[in-house]
Amino acid sequence: MTSPFKLHRFQTLTLSIAILAGFAIISRRGVTQDQRSLPGARAQINAIDYPSIQAALDAVPAEGGMVVLPSGTFEITEPLRITGSDVTLVGAGTSTLLKNTNEQGAPTILVADPELGDPKSDGKHNLWRIRIAELRLIGNEKSGSGIVARRINEIFVQGVTVSYHGGDGIQLDHCYEDPRVSDSLITYNKNTGLALLGCHDIIVSANQFEENNDALRCFNGFNLTMTGNNLDDHLGRGVVIENTYGSVVSGNMIEECQGDAIVLDRDCYGIALSANVIAHNGGGIRLLDAHGIAVSANAITIMKSDALHISASASRIAVTGNAFSNSYIGESELRRRTDDLLAAGIRFDNGHGVSFSGNSLSGLSPQPIIVGGSFQGGLLFDGNTISDTVLSSEVLKQLDATENNLQLPAVQPQ
Repeated sequence: MTSPFKLHRFQTLTLSIAILAGFAIISRRGVTQDQRSLPGARAQINAIDYPSIQAALDAVPAEGGMVVLPSGTFEITEPLRITGSDVTLVGAGTSTLLKNTNEQGAPTILVADPELGDPKSDGKHNLWRIRIAELRLIGNEKSGSGIVARRINEIFVQGVTVSYHGGDGIQLDHCYEDPRVSDSLITYNKNTGLALLGCHDIIVSANQFEENNDALRCFNGFNLTMTGNNLDDHLGRGVVIENTYGSVVSGNMIEECQGDAIVLDRDCYGIALSANVIAHNGGGIRLLDAHGIAVSANAITIMKSDALHISASASRIAVTGNAFSNSYIGESELRRRTDDLLAAGIRFDNGHGVSFSGNSLSGLSPQPIIVGGSFQGGLLFDGNTISDTVLSSEVLKQLDATENNLQLPAVQPQ
């Protein structure tokens, strides 16, 4: 006969095992909404539980939330729309593929307030804090852009692959406050890889751009910080900046663009171009309507035309510590290939306030330096090293005439 004490111990043990099993089940399945104890928590939305990705996005509450996409290939015939603030759309890396089959110019992802009309409106319909991360977007020649974001403040695109779209890879349209694009791969898009229109305090860092038309265009903006990116094989230009103030383009690799590597135009001012490698492009750095520009410590190698062009509309330009060269690496027979023996040189048009000093010019031909007729306010050409380069007597005479041609303010009598 079993004693009551032994029976009680047996029942207690059984109950303990049941409780532990219950906790194990909860830990495996996750805590349900009714069992949550964290105040303010909202459930993560898993798109796999919905009939479509758009249905999952539509399920995000007004306060915002995270939509998680599983691995898989998902065909998109209409844009996926993000219409509220504080939304994160995240996939499982490149195994999450959104394939845009639309042939009427629609983007793969559209981020905007649904009531937004003119993107240049007064900001009434701005959205805030959108993050798109860890997924892959593929378009077609007749599709629109990969991602279009209109009037989104603090948008963050991270770890996204965007390829083969008929429009831009990523287009940020008047995303005024603090847009960020990082750690992404932007390739083979028919228009621009990353188009920045009317943006402010921009970060573009650690991305790879390959074989878009232009890699990056920044128009009507402020304070672009573009660092640590790799740009290769573009059908047009590398970096095009227009009507933009206070920016830095630094530490980038820009190679084999058919057009110019960097272009500044249309009222650009206060911009530093520093420590970039600019190699084997159609042209190097072209300063058109650009003012207060510093060009320093760049390696500019094997340009087909104008390694540096300072136009008549540019002013207050400081160029120092750059290496302009062909592909010479110590012995003539060690040059990479015959067409690398030719490297275009420096073109100075009629400018104002240009300082060109402490640079190395090596192996430039057939016109290493071209100087325009007159510099109003001066061209300082001093302290440069010129090797394996022949300057014509006419150019030497022009440089001698313009060197230290300073325009000093008149001294008013006491």
